Amino acid sequence: MLTEGEEIGRGEDRREMDVGAPEDQKNRRVATADRRHENNRQYATFFLDTHYLGVEVENVQEVFTAKAMTPVPLSDPMIAGLINLRGHIIMTIDLRRRLGFDDRPPEDEVMSIVVRTSDGPVNLLVDRIGDVIEVRPDLFESSPPTLESRLKASIDGVYKLEDSLLLALNTELASEVI
Repeated sequence: MLTEGEEIGRGEDRREMDVGAPEDQKNRRVATADRRHENNRQYATFFLDTHYLGVEVENVQEVFTAKAMTPVPLSDPMIAGLINLRGHIIMTIDLRRRLGFDDRPPEDEVMSIVVRTSDGPVNLLVDRIGDVIEVRPDLFESSPPTLESRLKASIDGVYKLEDSLLLALNTELASEVI
């Protein structure tokens, strides 16, 4: 990082951002963006278990601590319920269940990310929120063949960061009720 008064060499504007909780060093992520690329993409990141995922910032409406939900009788188990967000009723999907992960322990705090889809806003329950990072398009690769099929069907691909893989979640596919 540059300190006040330092110059950027050869026209480069590089930024490094730490993602994750500072007290939990093993979950820190570093993403590097090079401003010379006009096609950089910004992702709002989050964690499900040990997986590091992100959705494009332009698809995120808001992020907050999960609210009380109204259950939906006889619905698919991935539907956690409905929330009232400033007068709008929004379906809530437990992303762990949607992607085939084990249920989170009941004592763990849950976070919400409201994303925009073609069918309207959908609330996704996640374990922890990361930061907004900017990634270069040349870091993108198609999904690894080793990913579990439900997860693979809901992501567009992965970004190879310095110390991890960022799974790029497709909000349209992830919010579909199977």
